[in-house]
Amino acid sequence: MALNAKQRKHLKTLAHHRKPVVQVGNAGVTAPVVREITQALDAHELLKIRLPGVERDARHALLEQVCEAAGAEAVQEIGRVAVIYRRAKKPRLKLPE
Repeated sequence: MALNAKQRKHLKTLAHHRKPVVQVGNAGVTAPVVREITQALDAHELLKIRLPGVERDARHALLEQVCEAAGAEAVQEIGRVAVIYRRAKKPRLKLPE
């Protein structure tokens, strides 16, 4: 599921006022973190997560691990905060074409 630019922009707008729900610690992407992210994605579809304060490349690699483990798509990454999206079985968010 690849998001196009219009869909990413729409999701960024929806995510702007949300607070980070899950925080990835210095231990990285562990099984409990993946479980929490998966549960949160099931409930919300669009999720903000807080990444640890490591170098930019390491944060980006952690975000890729999170997305791969949760089956999600990275929407945005600004500093230590990232937005991810995974379409629910019964989607609540309507994406533009």
